[in-house]
Amino acid sequence: MLSMADVRKTYDTGAVQVEALRGVSLDVDGGDFVAITGPSGSGKSTLMHILGCLDVPTQGTYLLGGTDVSHMSEAELAQVRNRQIGFVFQQFNLLPSMTALRNVELPLVYAGVSAGERRERAREALTRVGLGDRTDHRPGELSGGQQQRVSVARALVTDPTLILADEPTGNLDSVSTRDVLGLFHELHDAGRTIVLITHEPDVAREARRVLRITDGLISEDEVVRA
Repeated sequence: MLSMADVRKTYDTGAVQVEALRGVSLDVDGGDFVAITGPSGSGKSTLMHILGCLDVPTQGTYLLGGTDVSHMSEAELAQVRNRQIGFVFQQFNLLPSMTALRNVELPLVYAGVSAGERRERAREALTRVGLGDRTDHRPGELSGGQQQRVSVARALVTDPTLILADEPTGNLDSVSTRDVLGLFHELHDAGRTIVLITHEPDVAREARRVLRITDGLISEDEVVRA
């Protein structure tokens, strides 16, 4: 599904160069559920940006679905993001003036899908995450857990090869956290590939495999579930 080989990322601040990733090699099989954890400043956010094709490595290669995306242009990366990656963020990133249905439709608008097909696929995605009866509700009318379910539906609506979740439970209470993690387990059981970025050890251990990144390198790689 994805493969990194000796990926390095250096930021030039002018006065000094900061090496955020110092040679990361990583393979994730299709259908796996992987958590990436580490302290602040460890490089996990930089790794997430590269995994999500929001940035490219300074050195090394990154293959997504067998395609080398390491040196693509921003326009090419945008196409990859829209077609192959579904994002779930800590802040939900829902437009408050739009209904749940319209929020879920948005990636399909950018993909040029017709209005009728957009609505049908968005309704199916919301039903899949248990919100088939909340399609006309705006984010302010939904709980935090429900808003995160809308963002998961938005991630699913393009049928991506990879779901990338960045601190998806960071703004949720314990009940909503269990609810959203249960949804990720359902998606994993259905064969989805999930990479979850988190600083919470308990959340990380909900994945099948946990990677710990320290000082720009993977320091641990543990299979915690069969």
